[in-house]
Amino acid sequence: MGNQEKISAAAKRVILTESEAIATLVNFVDADFTQAVDLIYNAKGRLVVTGIGKSAIIAQKIVATMNSTGTPSMFLHASEAIHGDLGMVQPGDVVICISKSGNSPEIKVLVPILKRFGNTLIAMTGNTTSFLAKHADFVLNTTVDTEADPINLAPTSSTTAQLVMGDAVAVCLMELRGFTADNFAKYHPGGALGKKLLLRVGDMLDRTHSPKVSPDADIRQVIFEISEKRLGVAAVIEDGKVIGIITDGDIRRMLAGRDSIAGLHARDIMTQNPKSVSTKHMVTDALNMLEDFSITQLIVVDDGAYQGVIHLHDILKEGII
Repeated sequence: MGNQEKISAAAKRVILTESEAIATLVNFVDADFTQAVDLIYNAKGRLVVTGIGKSAIIAQKIVATMNSTGTPSMFLHASEAIHGDLGMVQPGDVVICISKSGNSPEIKVLVPILKRFGNTLIAMTGNTTSFLAKHADFVLNTTVDTEADPINLAPTSSTTAQLVMGDAVAVCLMELRGFTADNFAKYHPGGALGKKLLLRVGDMLDRTHSPKVSPDADIRQVIFEISEKRLGVAAVIEDGKVIGIITDGDIRRMLAGRDSIAGLHARDIMTQNPKSVSTKHMVTDALNMLEDFSITQLIVVDDGAYQGVIHLHDILKEGII
């Protein structure tokens, strides 16, 4: 068997082994699981997630997921906890301690201290007879039959099981809280989803570049305004209201069909009743309109008053696609 065949076979074995380990977790959603989730939901304090080694890395990911989905959480490294960081744990906090074996030296020191503090302790472990499991108030069982590596030693299936169990807890809490996409966006304002759900047309409108001409402006003025503002369009304004629009495409078509532009004015080539949005519209609404009508700009109008132009390129720059 060549190297490529060996690589392919090993990769498939790992994926199948870990997927089987995850599927087994369904059998461990028991009374301890549901009571633990309900307790976290009703807790007055925060959720503290601790662990050591690879489990500590999983703990950090679980904390990140919890914080972004409405459950205030904090990571506490088990080793640092017994050397001064236990002061981070406050009355009312619920602690999840993650450990495959549940018998590591740091865990055996940390657990009795947490119990003396009076905090509720939830064990996430693959050893339900371990020191950690015996002293915990609730046990989230993450037992796996085997690791995915050939010598059954490297944390692979076990850490995947921990990760998935943490996700299960987080999603259950989301549903209990009625956590919505709008809530998620508030915690991710800089991400693409946050922008899609929060950004309005007025938030990204550049009012210093609002190309406009009067109906009586001659074509040279129109061309100059479109060129100077670099948005490929100019609004035609009369008595403060938008009565039409002229695009660079309109200019090209006009030049192609005439030998002379003398005597032509904006009103002669403008398109009446242009597509428009208000500053209060979501940027995603504007994007949908641009796509639906196969155009690249929209006039922005509030109560008939011209505000500016929103361009497809500006929306794409924000990563809203």
